[in-house]
Amino acid sequence: MPTYDLIIIGSGPGGYVCAIRAAQLGMKTAVVEKWATFGGTCLNIGCIPSKAMLHASELYEEAGHRFAQMGINTGKPSVDLAALLKYKDANVEANVKGVAFLFKKNKIEAFHGTGRIVAPGRVEVKAENGEAQMLETKAIVIATGSDVARLPGIDIDEQRVVSSTGALALSKVPQKLLVVGAGIIGLELGSVWRRLGAAVTIVEFLDHILPGIDTEIARTFQRIQEKQGIAFKLSSKVAAIDPSGKLLKVKVEPAAGGGPAEQIEADVVLVAIGRVPYTDGLGLEALGVQRDNRGRVVVDPHYRTNVAGVYAIGDAIAGPMLAHKAEDEGIAVAELLAGQAGHVNYDVIPNVVYTFPQIASVGKTEEELKLAGVAYAVGKFPFAANARARANLATDGFVKILADAKTDRVLGVHILGPDAEAMIAEAAIAMEFGAASEDIARTCHAHPTLSEAVKEAALAVAKRAINM
Repeated sequence: MPTYDLIIIGSGPGGYVCAIRAAQLGMKTAVVEKWATFGGTCLNIGCIPSKAMLHASELYEEAGHRFAQMGINTGKPSVDLAALLKYKDANVEANVKGVAFLFKKNKIEAFHGTGRIVAPGRVEVKAENGEAQMLETKAIVIATGSDVARLPGIDIDEQRVVSSTGALALSKVPQKLLVVGAGIIGLELGSVWRRLGAAVTIVEFLDHILPGIDTEIARTFQRIQEKQGIAFKLSSKVAAIDPSGKLLKVKVEPAAGGGPAEQIEADVVLVAIGRVPYTDGLGLEALGVQRDNRGRVVVDPHYRTNVAGVYAIGDAIAGPMLAHKAEDEGIAVAELLAGQAGHVNYDVIPNVVYTFPQIASVGKTEEELKLAGVAYAVGKFPFAANARARANLATDGFVKILADAKTDRVLGVHILGPDAEAMIAEAAIAMEFGAASEDIARTCHAHPTLSEAVKEAALAVAKRAINM
């Protein structure tokens, strides 16, 4: 029986990063992966392919709408959807092959098949042909990620009623796309197909979009998206989908019930109501591993379950379902197993919505600070007053910095605007080092850059912004 120091079930961002760090620390490491390729949801059917399509569709829209404003005449662009999907798939292939290379480089053994923990220190791997193999190990890390959340009574066929997986592989641009859920996935993929020519309607159960995002940011973002052509139906729910006709007939009702129902026709319906932890079929119930009422594995601050030698990270445990959160947890648990001080600062985990403009945030929102009774000061600066944003024809949005009213320590940073994904790193580093807003304000920023808006927002905390 092959014996290891560590076996990781799942090769997504949490699992593969954990494996590499463990190997670096001298552990004999193996990974069990049920798919034929490594990288999990993120690399295969999530983060990577969606960003490729977002990037391509943004360039397509820019060529069709903003090039002429800059004196660039290209004529009306067209989309070769088959070629776009091929470009997307090439990105996926490069990334998953990259993980395979890193496993080989770090002498990590990989087993393809479904993993099941049969006892502490014992993992059974069952291949597609039904053959089973038993592996022995000192420690096991559950890094199985998450699966698509489903609407009761709604069948996802990945052709007309699709999850995020099917929405990344539509064979033609739908004339009408209805998205169920105004969270990050729904907004990102809705924006892709809107740019490519679909009429997009988003139905959201809550009375606001992007739950968990700063309310002022979310409201401003919704207005921008409406100007771009996306329609929103808030406080609404999808009660049924009739697939019998050429077009899907979607029954939409008030979320609170009691009101009149509306029928909306669509070529494609995207169900994007969130994700659920993938923890079934791992043998956890028989083993006695504790899970919460949402199916998430319960762990202590060192990622230990209640069963000795069994750990869990990423989407399989509580916390934001973000690839980089899983990666940091993977590193932390590997270092803890090696006797080091692995640690994740959950107060400084950035979150990004990769639409245009982008949303990026880290730390507390105004709503969270008010609820906690924390006195804070606010500094805001609009991209309309930023020279680089004006030159780029990308002036929608603003930067908001929240700082402790007494100590000036930065408590949260929220950016709605161009290249927010990159600018949030500055805020995360500042918060990791316990910076005050004055520290950011007194740090020289290159001119002209979009990041000057962050400095100006920090200056605005003390009501001394220069360009506003």
